[in-house]
Amino acid sequence: MDSSSTRRQTTRRKLFEAAVTLIAEQGFSSTTVDEIAERAGVAKGTVYYNFASKNELFEELLRHGIELLATSLQEAADASAARGGTRVDALDAMIRAGLDFIARYPALTQLYVAELWRTNRAWQSTLMVVRERAITVVEGVLREAVAGGELSEDIDIPLTASALFGMVLVAALDWQSYQPHRSIDDVHASLSRLLQGRVSGHP
Repeated sequence: MDSSSTRRQTTRRKLFEAAVTLIAEQGFSSTTVDEIAERAGVAKGTVYYNFASKNELFEELLRHGIELLATSLQEAADASAARGGTRVDALDAMIRAGLDFIARYPALTQLYVAELWRTNRAWQSTLMVVRERAITVVEGVLREAVAGGELSEDIDIPLTASALFGMVLVAALDWQSYQPHRSIDDVHASLSRLLQGRVSGHP
């Protein structure tokens, strides 16, 4: 990769980080391009050089963030399989990867969850696409678990994938907002018990 490409990627990453933090703090409408540029430490013209508009910046932000998450989930599942784990083990590894990601990018997660329920945004179709990107990774592991006899054929795979994805998002945000004293290992252990069906107290 040449130096100009590296510089552009570095600049875009700074803009992503500045935008997601500001928008999470004060909302999309209240965040200006000037503020994004100032927070990123670049000239205002640099924002428009990289993105045609604030809307485009936000859409790219969503795509970039969820692609990072989807990649981390897939890598966790693959690593579990390489260690000889079951597909349920892979799902558990994905839960941990999701928690790790959210702990690293809390502002992005807050922003994603807040925007997920809005219906009047220009980027609604983009939001649905990036949501599907992450959930498809979970669905793939669930399908393999059903095919291998680890999970019942009766489960609704799309709904179960959405439920697992949502569980991690909401539980992680609740952890960070209301129970920050808990360790990530503790939170993961609790979600793992839910996955393994052990919350009833029976083995």
